[in-house]
Amino acid sequence: MAFVSGAEAGIDRAASEANETKGWRFAVGSGILGWVLDSFDFFVLVFLFDVLAQRFHVAKASVVYTLTLTLAMRPLGALFFGALADRFGRRLPLISCVLYFSLCTVMTGLAPNFTMFVVCRALYGIGMGGYWGIGASYAMESSPRRFRGVLSGLMQAGYPLGYLLASVSMQTLAPAFGWRAVFFAGAPVALLIVALTLFAPESEAWKQHRPASMRGIFAAVVGHWGTFLYLLAMMGVMMGLTHGTQDLYPDFLKSMPGIAAKTVVGMKAPFGMAVLYTIGGIVGSLFFGQLSQKFGRRKTIMLALGIALLAIPAWAFGTSLGALVLGSIVMQVGVQGSMGVVPAHLNELSPDAVRSMFPGFVYQFGVLLSSPATAVEFLLRDRFGYPWALTIFEASAICATIVLLWFGTEARDRSFVREGEIGAAPVTATERGMRRE
Repeated sequence: MAFVSGAEAGIDRAASEANETKGWRFAVGSGILGWVLDSFDFFVLVFLFDVLAQRFHVAKASVVYTLTLTLAMRPLGALFFGALADRFGRRLPLISCVLYFSLCTVMTGLAPNFTMFVVCRALYGIGMGGYWGIGASYAMESSPRRFRGVLSGLMQAGYPLGYLLASVSMQTLAPAFGWRAVFFAGAPVALLIVALTLFAPESEAWKQHRPASMRGIFAAVVGHWGTFLYLLAMMGVMMGLTHGTQDLYPDFLKSMPGIAAKTVVGMKAPFGMAVLYTIGGIVGSLFFGQLSQKFGRRKTIMLALGIALLAIPAWAFGTSLGALVLGSIVMQVGVQGSMGVVPAHLNELSPDAVRSMFPGFVYQFGVLLSSPATAVEFLLRDRFGYPWALTIFEASAICATIVLLWFGTEARDRSFVREGEIGAAPVTATERGMRRE
C-alpha cells in the first residue's frame, strides 16, 4: 500500500463528498428495509412448526421441509429479477419484487390447506431470491465508498433484524390476533419501501454499464465463470452456516428439559433468547462490516468465523440458561458478523454489467446448495442428539469457509463508476495507492 499524506486524504474525502449521488440515502434505505421485510416474512415460519403441523394435520417434519422448498426456489428469483434489474434499472424491478413477495406472504396467511400453504411458500421463495441482488447492488452502488463497509453490515443486519422482529411478533401479534396475523404484518412496510424507492435516484453505475441485451447479461456471467464458482462455493458453505445456526435453534431450546419453561427478558426462553442473540447478530454485522473497510473483506470474515467457532461449546452444550444465552449471542456475533461483509465483498467482485444478477444469483444459488441444511441437522439430531448434530454441522461449515477464504481473492473499495464520465467519482489518491488484494 502506497503512503497517503494527510493532505491527500483530505482531498480524497472532499472529492468523495463532492460526488455523492443526491438522494442516495433513499436508495440505501429501500434496499436495506426490503431485506428486513424479506427476512421477517421468511423467519416467522421457524416459530410456527408445531402450530402449523397441528393446524394442517401433518407431521412436523413436513412443515420443516417447506423451509428447504423456499430456499430452493430463491435462485430462480435471483435470475429473473436480477436480469430485469441489470437490463432495465434497479428501481422498478425492486418495487415489483417487494410487492410480489409481500403478496405471496399475505396469501400464505390465507392458505386454507397445507397444499396451498406449500405453493405459497414456494412462490414466496422466488420473490425472496430476487430481492437481495437488487437491494444489495442498489445500496452498494448508491452509497459513498467510505460508507460501503458499514452499509454492507447494515444491509446484512437486516436479516437478523427480520428474525428479531419475527420473534417479537410471535409474542405480541400472534397471541392477540392469531398465527395468521404475522403473515399480514409486513404489507404496510412494503408500501413504505415503494415510497422510498420512488424518491430515490437510479443507480449511476447501472447507467454507465447497462448491458445492451439479455444475451449480454448471461454472456457476462459465463465470461467470469472462475469468480462465479469461487463465490458460489463460499456462499454455499456460509449460507449453510447461517441457516444451520438459526432455523432449528428455537426447536433445540424447546427440547431441553428445564430450559424452555424459563423466561429471558420477560419472554419464554426460546423467544427471549432469540431476541438477545439476534441483537448480537446485528451488532456483529455492523461491527465486522465496518472493520472490513480497514482490514479487508477476507481477513475480517475469517476473524468473525473464528469467534463463532469458539462459541460452539457454550452454544450447543451449555447446561445452564446463562451459558446458553452467552453462547448463542457470541455465535450470532460471529456468524452474522461474517455475513455483514458479504454485500460489499460480492458486489466488488462482480462484473459491472451484471451487478444485480451476478451477486444475487451467487448468493441465492449458495442458498440452494445449503437448502438441505435444516433437514440434515434434523436427521443428525435423530442419530446423535441435538448438541452433537449442531456441533458437527456448524464446525464443518466454519472450517470449510475459512479454507476457501484463505485461498480466495477480493477487490476492497473498488469504484463502480468510470472516471471522467458524468456522475463518476474521480480516482482519489487513496485508490491510486491501493493495490488489488
